[in-house]
Amino acid sequence: MEMLQEYRYKLAQFWRSSIVFRSLSLLTIFAISALLIVLPARSQPVVLTFLMNAPEVPNLRPLIAEFEKQNPGIKLNMIEGPNASNLIEDLNTSAFLLGSAPYDLVNMDVTWVAKFAAAGWLRDLTNEIPQEQLNEFLPGDIEASRYQGKLYRVPWRTDAALLFYRKDLLDQAGLQPPETFDQLIKASQQIQGKNGAQWGYVYQGRQYEGVAAMFIEVLEGNGGFWVNPQTNEVGLDRPEAIQALNFLRTTVDKGVTPAGVSTYQEEEARLLFQSGNTVFMRNWPYAWALLNKEDSPVRGKVAVKPVIHAPGKLSVSCLGGWGWGIASTTQHPVEARKALDFFTGTHVQKTTSLSSGYLPSRKALYKDPEILAKYDFFPVALKALENPGIRPPIAQYAQASDILQRYLSSAISGRISPEEAMKSAARETRALLGV
Repeated sequence: MEMLQEYRYKLAQFWRSSIVFRSLSLLTIFAISALLIVLPARSQPVVLTFLMNAPEVPNLRPLIAEFEKQNPGIKLNMIEGPNASNLIEDLNTSAFLLGSAPYDLVNMDVTWVAKFAAAGWLRDLTNEIPQEQLNEFLPGDIEASRYQGKLYRVPWRTDAALLFYRKDLLDQAGLQPPETFDQLIKASQQIQGKNGAQWGYVYQGRQYEGVAAMFIEVLEGNGGFWVNPQTNEVGLDRPEAIQALNFLRTTVDKGVTPAGVSTYQEEEARLLFQSGNTVFMRNWPYAWALLNKEDSPVRGKVAVKPVIHAPGKLSVSCLGGWGWGIASTTQHPVEARKALDFFTGTHVQKTTSLSSGYLPSRKALYKDPEILAKYDFFPVALKALENPGIRPPIAQYAQASDILQRYLSSAISGRISPEEAMKSAARETRALLGV
């Protein structure tokens, strides 16, 4: 005991008299304390949070489990949102506007890229993803993932509207699938005249984003344009745009399309077509599996082709789809990039295509035997994706779309003329853009 006390006394004396020993002692204590704090923190996994549309959640859960197994140091926190893309956009927007968004990853619709990038909410991926990797995706999807030349999104699935048609009714009438607007109207009237179907053509005419997506196909398929993102030039009051809207109104006036189309979204159009009482329908590929269910009246009677256009013009299918970006505020950009690469990779895209019928954004999957055995219309969809209609990549896109939707709906329902609608839409869009 006395020896221990003497040892402590000599150590204390030495500690007080030796600056070097005292300094080394303090550094050692500091290092040990730091390790005790840092090591437990480092053992905790990084958590990446993102918001997801409700219908996607069940399909993503097993993929998240797979990712976490491959990356034991990362956990994915998927927050289930509502079943409405506009509400998901609003929730993301509100979170970022608060300045401390909880999200590390952003799953976004193709039309959000410009708005989110312009606001500074997305990490610039331009120099992070090599061109060789981008070359594996469809060119239109990569183009739509850029804003002012910079890349902010990587697509994980794409979409392209198609013309669905009753091949049995066309065969009975001795008709080929239409290529032009006029051919569709004439084929519809011929089959309607033989009591083959009550209606000729259904599409999305309600005042919502779907009517703008539908119209861009008729507009560009007639040689027109909406907004030039480089110059902000507005083309809605040009003759090509007025003629495009005239076609839609004509389908109603001639009884080819029901007047109620001004209230139709995708599902209203699909249900009417699936009832067996309509010849043609403009819709997205998701409808294919539903039209061919065992209890569907039109099972085995439907085929698809690229959407119609004016004579001498090209078919233009509106580009849809979703992709992944990284929030500019994330504290874990390296881990977020790993998750982005996983969700946009070949394995996940093939899995989601097989389970849900979604169109992949990776070119190679359109030659995959397993996918083609289940969805033999994918080559037609790929052809449509060769000339995609990209909605204007401008920061004010949501407001510009609201303007167009309002006037399209008014003209389709007959409240104003197509010419008046397009001139008013052009005037308000120019005011919005300050041109």
